[in-house]
Parts: sequence; C-alpha cells; structure tokens
Amino acid sequence: MTTAELKAANAQYLWHPMAHPKAMQQTPPDIIARGEGSWIWDIDGHKMIDGVGGLWSANLGFGRKDIRDAIVEQLDELAFYNTFRGTTHPRAIELSARLVKLMEPDGVTSVFFSNGGSDAVEGALKLARQYWKLKGQGDRTKYISLRMGYHGVHFGGMSVNGNTNFRRNYEPLLPGCFHVDTPWVYRNPYTENPERLAEICAEQLDREISFQGSDTVAAFIAEPVQGSGGVIVPPANYWPLIRKVCDKHGVLLIADEVVTGFGRTGHMFGTRLWGVKADMWCLAKGISSGYVPLGATAISANVAEVFQQGDASLGSVTHGYTYSGHPIAAAAALATLDALEKEDVVGNAARQGDYLMQRLKDLGQRNRLIGDVRGVGLMVCLEMVADKATKASFARGAKEVTEVAREAYRLGAMVRTSGPNIILSPALTISRSEIDVLCDALEGAFKKVAP
Repeated sequence: MTTAELKAANAQYLWHPMAHPKAMQQTPPDIIARGEGSWIWDIDGHKMIDGVGGLWSANLGFGRKDIRDAIVEQLDELAFYNTFRGTTHPRAIELSARLVKLMEPDGVTSVFFSNGGSDAVEGALKLARQYWKLKGQGDRTKYISLRMGYHGVHFGGMSVNGNTNFRRNYEPLLPGCFHVDTPWVYRNPYTENPERLAEICAEQLDREISFQGSDTVAAFIAEPVQGSGGVIVPPANYWPLIRKVCDKHGVLLIADEVVTGFGRTGHMFGTRLWGVKADMWCLAKGISSGYVPLGATAISANVAEVFQQGDASLGSVTHGYTYSGHPIAAAAALATLDALEKEDVVGNAARQGDYLMQRLKDLGQRNRLIGDVRGVGLMVCLEMVADKATKASFARGAKEVTEVAREAYRLGAMVRTSGPNIILSPALTISRSEIDVLCDALEGAFKKVAP
C-alpha cells in the first residue's frame, strides 16, 4: 500500500487491543513504520525516541543485526516444528537449558514454553492447581492477587487481574479469585510509612488466606513491580514478608515477571530486586526483546519434583500451544540472552534508570500536573493529578493527559498513557543523551499544557 492507502485503511478493518473500534476510526492510531536502536519513525518520517520500548518488550532496541541473523539462520534450517509429546527441535532444547542455567540461583529447574505473557500466566495458574492435586490436596483451587495488578487477558489472567477496566466487560470470570490491597505508597488509606504499609498489606494477605482456609488456596500471584497498574514499586520489605506469609500457609508464590524479567528493573529478574525466590515465574516480552512472540513459565525445583514423582495420568501436563517453543522465537531468545550477558544491558538499565528518575523527579517538583514520579530501573511512571495538594486524580481519558502525550509526540518522544499515568519503558540499551531527548520532550510537553 502507498502512504495514502495505509492512512485511509488505518483502523477500518483492524480492531486494536484495549481500544474501542469506533474511537480508533475517529482518531486513527499513529502508524510506526521504522525503528533503529531507541528511535522510531512514523509513516510521515517523523523521528522520535521510543519511550515505550515497543510495549515493555523491545529491551534491546530495534534493528539488532545479531537477532535478525539468528532468525534468518533458523528460517533456513527449520522454520517450524512442534514440541508436543514425542518431538522437539534443537533451539527449544538449547533455550530451555540456557534459561534454567540463568535462573539456577533462583531455584529453577524446568521451563514450559508458550506464546506470550498471558499464556505464561495461564500456564502458571493451571500448574499450581495441578501441583496440589498431585499433592493430594485437590481443594486448593483458589488464587489471591493484588488490586491494581495486571496478569494478561486470558480468563485465568483476567480473573486475577486487579483492575476493573480489564475485567468488567467479560464477567463473570473464574470463581475462586480474591484480591488484597497493593502496597501503593502514594495512594493508600493506611499510612505514609513504607515499611509499615508493607506490613499492613502482608497482614491482609495472611488474614485473607486464613479466612478462605489455607487448605483451599493454591497460589498468590503478583508482579515484583506492578507495570500496567502504574509502575507501583513496593517497599523493600514487602516481598520478603509475602514470602513468609506464603510459606506459613503452604501457598505457592507466582511471580509475574512478564514485564520485570530480563533486566527491566536494573536486575535480571524482579524477584532478585527483593532477594526473594518464587515457586513459579511468568516470563515473556524481554525474553526475545519483542522480535518474535514467546513466553515461558519457569518452575522451581520443589514444584518440579512433585510432577516428576506424580503418577503418569495426573502428572501429565495436558496444556500447551501449537507454537510453544517455536524455533524462530527460540532462536531470537538465544540471541537476546547472548546480548544481555555480553553487553552489560542490565547494568545500563540500572544506571540510565537512575538518571531518568533524577531528571523526572526534578520535573515533577516544578510542574503542577505531576503528583508522583515513581519507578525502578527503566520502568517509570509520571502520575498526573488535577490537584497536587489533595492528590485529586484526573478522570480516565482526561484531555490534559492526552495533550501532554500528543505534545511529547510532536516534540520527538513516544510515550504511553494509562489512565492518569504517563508510563515510560524505553529500550534497556538507551544512552544518557537519548534519555535527555526523552526528558526534554516531556519538559516541553508539560510546559505547553501547564505553563
């Protein structure tokens, strides 16, 4: 299609995720035509720093020849084969061994491949129930998760999601899913003391498990740092307390690392940020740097052992996808892991994240629309407010939020809005000078909207 034809067909035939079809037709989406490193160009040739990282996923940036070459080489060797019972292929074997070695310090011994993050969550939820059946505790079917949490769009993931926006249109959802408060320092009804807030929220989980009956709860699932919910960073003592509560009641701990995995927080995995080992991890996005869809559920030794010792029928994993461990995706992931290990990508994420936070906190102090600046590594949120003193929030779709994002776009930065939040998740390979471009565009945008 020509440029004119692409613009004419934009949103006419394609329904976009998380959007009303009519709204997309009335205000067609931006058409991103090219990417290189941390930069993207729209169809009109407008160059921007990509503050979104594709969607939390382009961790190594665009145009990586090493990943491209791995994909092409794999296409020439074997474009596809399945990993269902009785068959496999070299890249699936290599990637599984590589991931287990990478996560050996976390206690991981096995992985189960899928197509993306929602799949990885679904796999973890199903395996948790199956684990308890194998243990002779089949009544353990319930899940507990956090308000504001996001765990994908399958029925299981939606059911443990803690945001009404992702649930309401598809209810009734999976029964047996319950939610407790997230340790949100900026907005909570309890205390301004982070450590005490963590204790209160952990106590809530403890009481909820007891109320439900600990012998009926399969797992607690949470993101080490909440992403889509607004980059909610828990107090440092929260995850260690949660681990203790889960151990007390014998409840499995599932870490949804779809966003935080592979360096986004400035640590290889988000649980390492808190010094905690989970029982299962949900992985995607950064695993292949977004080049080819891929997800994985990583399984700890204590969980894997129960399956290994289980009977042939009940222990069989009757779950999976045609494209689980797709050769092209696995090749892209192996090249991604090579880069992560050789180029100090994780260290760069930590260093550039500190600088990004420094610049944005300074902006937040000076601009009346910014109530809170929070984040860790290269996942950062600017929460916009109608009134700083009262923390009065903007309604969803507020024009001020949209205007800031559009002005930033015009000034050369792609940013993402979610409710009253502007969320940033650039490539982990971004440079300091590119961080400056991103921040300068945001400075200009906020100054234009709220001089």
